[in-house]
Amino acid sequence: MADTRDVRVCVFGDSFVAGVGDPKALGWVGRVAARTPASTGVALTAYPLGVRGEGTEEVVVRMPMECAPRFARGDEHRVVLAGGIGDAARGVPVARSAAALEFGLSSLSVPALVVGPPPVGDETMLERIGELDAAWAGTCERRDVPYISTFGPLTAKAAWQTARADDDLHPDQTGYGLLAYLVLNGGWYSWLGVEPPRTPVKDRRAPRASS
Repeated sequence: MADTRDVRVCVFGDSFVAGVGDPKALGWVGRVAARTPASTGVALTAYPLGVRGEGTEEVVVRMPMECAPRFARGDEHRVVLAGGIGDAARGVPVARSAAALEFGLSSLSVPALVVGPPPVGDETMLERIGELDAAWAGTCERRDVPYISTFGPLTAKAAWQTARADDDLHPDQTGYGLLAYLVLNGGWYSWLGVEPPRTPVKDRRAPRASS
């Protein structure tokens, strides 16, 4: 396609960005990329840059160095920030996590999108993630950065509660499909400035990768 845009997207975060627990090793990032075909007008290169166990402060510090070689080519460059589980697990104060997110967003010179942490863990961790979700949403609203909340929608979804890998923390294939569905239908296409593909994205199932 003559008008196809060569778009490079770096997706930063923790083990959920890396796709830990997914038997197909796609994670939600791979599934979102698969549902952004060239027919949308974008030749997408998505780089999942998740590091297991990292908190937001660690994630934002490594962004400039890791973006540099990946943004050396392409028509457009963008960044997705999707962390928070590490912060909640460590008990990092919400204000500190929000400040780290704000620092990371302020350091970017390319369009950004933030994906909030999903509900996982025990009651204490769930409470922390809920507070973090609200704080991150507020930070993104002030900075006029799109924010996709996964906490509320997945808390209310029964299928999410059983969509767990063997460690009982990370999602399994179904769980990552649910995360991908929320990202795709929560503003992904509008953020890229394209129309969704004609084939509908099915809820509660991971879309099959193109051959």
